Amino acid sequence: MADVQSLLFTRGPPVAKVIHMSPHILDRPIWSALTTRQEPLAEINGSARRYPADIAPFADVADFSEASFAALHALLGPDQPAVLFTPDPVTPAAGLEIVMAATGEQMIGAPVEFAGAMPEIIRLGDADAPEMRALVELTRPGPFGPRTHQLGRFFGIRVGERLAAITGERMTPGPHTEMTAVCVHPDFRGRGYAQALLAHVSRQIVARGEIPFLHVFSDNASAIALYQRQGMIVRRRLHVTVLGRMGDNLREKLPH
Repeated sequence: MADVQSLLFTRGPPVAKVIHMSPHILDRPIWSALTTRQEPLAEINGSARRYPADIAPFADVADFSEASFAALHALLGPDQPAVLFTPDPVTPAAGLEIVMAATGEQMIGAPVEFAGAMPEIIRLGDADAPEMRALVELTRPGPFGPRTHQLGRFFGIRVGERLAAITGERMTPGPHTEMTAVCVHPDFRGRGYAQALLAHVSRQIVARGEIPFLHVFSDNASAIALYQRQGMIVRRRLHVTVLGRMGDNLREKLPH
């Protein structure tokens, strides 16, 4: 089973600057996605919603009442975590416990184009999924289940027969589309592949009249700096909470 940190984002040294804004659909991106464009994917129980487990561990509740947490508890199978992105800290009830709590930066904007020479960027599909998952497992940019690639368009760069880098789309709250799985094989780092793929994916998003955004742990200063160099800004800080069912002992089963 993947470790707790790989359920979310990669980590690094701390960063402090945050831009706070008024309430917005992106303040609760998971709930917003599962009540708008990705509602057909939602597994729903009363006031709780989640993605199918083979797509992503993300879930949310309409409010922090005991009834809502009970509804979420009923959606979870054995040893299944629920990952929430919320504007306020989560205090669970109804047989749920916190496995991990952190903060993440939500960044918005279209990354600038990469100016250097670059191999061909290709569209990835079902046939590429095993290689995509292997690259994600190696680099751990975030969760990537057997069907994560079906959430949106994914693109990659191949060097010879090897998949060197990928980036794609994940949550789609309202007019926004999240960029995700930004990862480069260690053998091919330092060539600008991540920058090129982010620019390519964001260009596709903007061409559809949508707004690109992404999430990164608050202490991943190197990634935040990369995205800022490409023109993205920190929109706000969110609380990132991994919940598990009491008795599943996910704190012990998910290594840190």
